[in-house]
Amino acid sequence: MYRPELQRTVAILHNAHTKTEKATLLVTQFVLWRERCSRIFRETSKETQELVYEVLQELRLVQWNNHICEEKKRYRYKQVVMLSFQTTKDNRFGEDTNTIRKEGLECEDDTKEVKPTVQILHIPKNTGLFLFVLNIRNVLRLDDLGMEILRIAVPAALALAADPLASISDTAFIGRLGSAEIAGVGISIAIFNQVSKVCIYPLVSVTTSFVAEEDAIISNPVDKEKLKDLEKALPPVGAEELSPSDSELKKAWWYRIFTNKCRTGDVRKRKYIPSVSSALIVGAVLGLLQAITLAYSAKLVLNVMGVKSGSPMLTSAFRYLTLRSIGAPAVLLNLAMQGVFRGFKDTKTPLYATVIGDLANIILDPIMIFVFHFGVGGAAIAHVVSQYLITMILLYGLLQQVDIMPPSFKALSFSPFLKCGTLLLVRVIAVTCCVTLAASLAAHHGPDVMAAFQICLQLWLATSLLADGLAVAGQAILAGAFARKDHNKITVVTARVLQLSIILGMALTVFLGVAMEFGSVIFTKDKSVLSVIHRAIPFVAGMQTINSLAFVFDGINFGASDYRYCAYSMVFVAIASIPCLIYLSTYWGFIGIWFGLTVYMILRTLASTWRFNHNVIFNFNNKALHISFTGWELQEGPGFS
Repeated sequence: MYRPELQRTVAILHNAHTKTEKATLLVTQFVLWRERCSRIFRETSKETQELVYEVLQELRLVQWNNHICEEKKRYRYKQVVMLSFQTTKDNRFGEDTNTIRKEGLECEDDTKEVKPTVQILHIPKNTGLFLFVLNIRNVLRLDDLGMEILRIAVPAALALAADPLASISDTAFIGRLGSAEIAGVGISIAIFNQVSKVCIYPLVSVTTSFVAEEDAIISNPVDKEKLKDLEKALPPVGAEELSPSDSELKKAWWYRIFTNKCRTGDVRKRKYIPSVSSALIVGAVLGLLQAITLAYSAKLVLNVMGVKSGSPMLTSAFRYLTLRSIGAPAVLLNLAMQGVFRGFKDTKTPLYATVIGDLANIILDPIMIFVFHFGVGGAAIAHVVSQYLITMILLYGLLQQVDIMPPSFKALSFSPFLKCGTLLLVRVIAVTCCVTLAASLAAHHGPDVMAAFQICLQLWLATSLLADGLAVAGQAILAGAFARKDHNKITVVTARVLQLSIILGMALTVFLGVAMEFGSVIFTKDKSVLSVIHRAIPFVAGMQTINSLAFVFDGINFGASDYRYCAYSMVFVAIASIPCLIYLSTYWGFIGIWFGLTVYMILRTLASTWRFNHNVIFNFNNKALHISFTGWELQEGPGFS
């Protein structure tokens, strides 16, 4: 069935005389045949295979034409997937197919610039590590890709940093009430944040990837049936496919508000994305469960945390925790909607909403605490009000873009959220175990060591927010590229965010090293604590490059929906790191704890690098994606998990 097309292709390539014709034919024929070759090798005769080989040879002969470089720049073919075709073991070409694997559409100048870099670093091009140096001279260029990454990463990092700043203001106001109040509130905040973190991280990460994938498919003129690979979605509201059972539903006023059908009967240009509705429902349910659990078990949880019945901290801690639990549904809904906006590559709307909410919190704190004399309860009320304000702002922005009401309950699919969310939950627990164990070990070495450890840990975590913003950008862009099967963009984006993470890590190393050496007095004036902090500078500052790589690798893996490997690898990393932490802490004390955390982060980065470098990194729609020189090659066959 392929033979006539192959013969026409060979004839066309032979008859092409001008440079323009050859350049155009190279691009079109390469795109046409790269997806068919592996299938032809399995299904056709040797004569057809001979024709395929002849086509590939012709492509190879014309690909170095100088005019191709001009065409490449004109159409922005900065990185084109290589002429690499995976064949079966009994393929008659054998090693000949490897000779076809050349850098397609590369200018001679580009080749001369790239080759020395590769030779100096001794990085083979057929491994994932080559992406660390791919187009490295363009890493700081503000081209289309660079601007896209900045537009997502910077607002995301600022939004992540806004909440800790609001918490600092809470602490400042509550601190004027007394030591027992601030201690009780501190314990309550730690409990609330820990419980929320278990739900927030999986919910946001999964929502971002799912929404980005579905939005990429819906935004392109492709078959709607492809959505069924992501979630079993129905056509948008207002289409003829609505079932008769929905006729009464669509008359309701609340249905007209949340869908395309408005009161005048006009149809607004809004999309229905199944993952948006599913994410909001999951967030609301988890928030309600968290609120009920914390409200009814507050005393029990506080008792487990060491706040006994006779403690002076119990009253303030219990009051703050029970009132703060009212805002749990808003917190989970906020994060679910932030995941949706990240999937749309819009991190500005969540930033604006977060800033407005946090400003409201800062304004309401002194009013509730000192004017109305609500004390600790006033601080909790101010925080709850700010969270619901953020929810309303995000919901309003979301309703301008999508329909959040499904056309029917069949359009909702919770199994992907439950499956991927459970895997990420396992991962969060593994991460939490390592960090919590390190804090517990530091507490055994006395108050000075514990105080120094907490200061260093907060600085260590605060700087990770910048890397998290870069990871969010990588995840959102890659998820959409995978959905569109844009292998070229997958390659370029992966290379760019990895290189930016290294640069960011080195910059943070210098900044933290200087800041901790001369600015530690901002956090404490105790000389014994300061001396302990200075001993940790090589670890806290020196680990920033490793940390940035680890966080960005997470974003890459989430963008590729490689949740299973993320979960399992983190469990093994935790199993290996926990004994190291205990052993090193026992013999080396405070320095041993940071040695253990360094081992933990190195293992975490190596686990992702190993996956990245062994040619099977991503799993998308049950197809394995292999690294091939400067491009990703999608091969048919069973996926890798």
